[in-house]
Amino acid sequence: MNRPQLNPHYVFRWEASQDAHILLYPEGLIKLNPAAAEILKRCDGQRSADDIVADLDAAFPGQREAIARDAEAFLDMARDKGWLSPA
Repeated sequence: MNRPQLNPHYVFRWEASQDAHILLYPEGLIKLNPAAAEILKRCDGQRSADDIVADLDAAFPGQREAIARDAEAFLDMARDKGWLSPA
């Protein structure tokens, strides 16, 4: 089962000067929107994509289908960009 985890070349943190969560990497930083940050903070290598969707649905109830669709699309994009370790 795929358990998304942040690639060790990236650091995920809150950056007050950006007023946003960011991904820091040797060449720069990526400012994340709030939805992306909520998904990435759950990519701990312990939870499956389904677990992440369930946790997001519990935190933001009432939109499970949209959450699932958006989370899967984000996870696919994050994998493609190398933000997440390969499965």
